[in-house]
Amino acid sequence: MFDYSQFINIVGKIINDLTKEGFKPILIGGMALVFLGSRRITRDFDFIISKESREQRRLIEVLYQSGLELASKVNDRGDIIQSISNKNVAFSRLQIDKPASAYFLHPKTGLRIDFLFDFPEPIEAFDDNVQKIKVQSFVFDVASTDDLIKLKKKAAKNRKSMVDQQDIEFLKEIKNESL
Repeated sequence: MFDYSQFINIVGKIINDLTKEGFKPILIGGMALVFLGSRRITRDFDFIISKESREQRRLIEVLYQSGLELASKVNDRGDIIQSISNKNVAFSRLQIDKPASAYFLHPKTGLRIDFLFDFPEPIEAFDDNVQKIKVQSFVFDVASTDDLIKLKKKAAKNRKSMVDQQDIEFLKEIKNESL
């Protein structure tokens, strides 16, 4: 079982450091739903961030200072099975590959953070609707309920997963409660 409290502490510090450096990560995906009250279980934190962030060495430096490593090999289930321990190699890999997303693993704890670089939508599509949610002593920028529904509908169309359908229903319920 994952230690969410420990993970939130690590991720909160990373997000604070990235924000101080001028990055604007927005939480999306399963953990965003958990922060909104869902009882779903998720293994990672997904953040949308600008494509330009991928080009900045400081992003890698903050992540590696926090103990994370860029994934270099993922199995069929999406589990990270190999990572790059050298931050310079990791930065070069991002520059050469220019991936739409990059996965980072904290080998000591098993924490995984995924960064989606203007994917599946440009970050600007989320900027105006961000909700600030305080968890423990950290404030996270979380995509709006409407934006999360839009993302989940895209995911459901591509993955055809029952979990995505359940997430959509949860988001619709909390949206109706707030009206």
